[in-house]
Amino acid sequence: MASDREKVRLIFGLKIKQLRNELGLSTYDLADQTGLSPSYLNEIEKGKKYPKAEKVFALAKALNSTYDALVSLQVSKSLEPVVDLLNSNKLNELPLELFGIEPSYFLEVMASAPAKLSAFINTLIEIGRNYDLSVEQFYFSVLRTYQAMHNNYFEELEQQADKFLVDFPPPDSADRYATWLTGVLKEGYGCTVEYYDETTQPGLLSLRSVYLPEKNQFLLNRSLSVEQQVFTLAREVGYHRLELTIRPLESSVLTARSFDEVLHNFQASYFARALLIPRQRLHYELDLLLQQPRWDNDRMLSLLARYTATPEMFLLRVTNLLAGQFGLNDLFFIRVNQLTNGRFTIAKELHLSKLHTPHGIARDEHYCRRQVSVTILNELRQLQEAGQWDGKPVCRAQRISFATNGTTYFVFSIARSSPPTSDNSSINIGFPISEALLGRLPFINDPSMPTVPVGETCERCPITDCTVRAAPPVVLARQQRTRDIQSTIEQLRSAL
Repeated sequence: MASDREKVRLIFGLKIKQLRNELGLSTYDLADQTGLSPSYLNEIEKGKKYPKAEKVFALAKALNSTYDALVSLQVSKSLEPVVDLLNSNKLNELPLELFGIEPSYFLEVMASAPAKLSAFINTLIEIGRNYDLSVEQFYFSVLRTYQAMHNNYFEELEQQADKFLVDFPPPDSADRYATWLTGVLKEGYGCTVEYYDETTQPGLLSLRSVYLPEKNQFLLNRSLSVEQQVFTLAREVGYHRLELTIRPLESSVLTARSFDEVLHNFQASYFARALLIPRQRLHYELDLLLQQPRWDNDRMLSLLARYTATPEMFLLRVTNLLAGQFGLNDLFFIRVNQLTNGRFTIAKELHLSKLHTPHGIARDEHYCRRQVSVTILNELRQLQEAGQWDGKPVCRAQRISFATNGTTYFVFSIARSSPPTSDNSSINIGFPISEALLGRLPFINDPSMPTVPVGETCERCPITDCTVRAAPPVVLARQQRTRDIQSTIEQLRSAL
């Protein structure tokens, strides 16, 4: 974001402003003592100008400092966090332009309030340490904000996918999609595709794919489902079609070297879903679905089965159109994983509404077992253990009401296993229920659909008769103790 020359100017300006403030001098006072104009001094302090040597000497004399101290990149302790940030790669990686923030404006903010910014930076670092926030997690948080700003609908990527389907018409049969995409990679972009398994690449079995740019070769895990293989190939096509050269080489972002890698991975994935689930066709089918008076699990699964797509691919694509074309942008998307040890984790979430419930709330807490996102996973696991699962996805829906604040949602979920791991996942879309939503989605009033009181996590849940509680409500109890103490203090004060 900032060049080396900009960093030197900014550090110099920060030091001038700090010394001036310590001496209690205004800009006009310093101008009188140095012969420099107030406007020029203001430009210096903002990091926009760097004075010549004779002017540096004049500033040093007026500020009771020395020439060497001013031009040195060494700073006081209070400015160290700002300088550390400047000298790191973080400023170059912060995607400020995505949010309409000019880099020069950010530098000006740093110059105008360095002490406050230093404290803010230290706070962010401390929060990151306490919650083990990795660079990748930070980048994904930024990406989610970017998606929410655009209602998770990107017209330019939609148009790119539309044009691609004209240039490379897909086959009539979904069984031939993998062959089609492999051919596009080879013929269109000179990229060869090679499958691997436990005998050829045992060290890569946990990954779905790896790209070798030196050879322009794409390695694909043979153990993936057909839907996963097709999506992974389509995403690779997206990288090439969109000319995204700054990218992760593996299917999962193991170590993000920059935000551009995370953003480009998202863009290629979005393109792949738009390619495999064209918006015109899905729009028509969703329009019919949204008019139904009753919720039908089989109808949703039948809609999914028309595409060569996993539940996650499909429901992510559904959120694109619901928000971008139907105006239903008050929704959330959550992926819940059930690990082989029985633990439930929220692996992915996107909130387009102003509400942020439900969500991954804290480390080591137990996600509510009464929500459909979890009950459907328990149902799937029981079918698997009894040998009764036919390998097809399971779909369920419910109305949930949060016991803590009374917020109600309509949520539908699709669950299945997630190769190459043995974990199961549920993919969930939810809407906070309102009068306006009831008018748009009549099936929410379906009397056969259960309404279930739920909590965020067991540790925060006030439901006393829960039969599936995984932990006592320790957080809730602690909060109640605090309120009781505050109430006692207020009573003592009012009695005086």
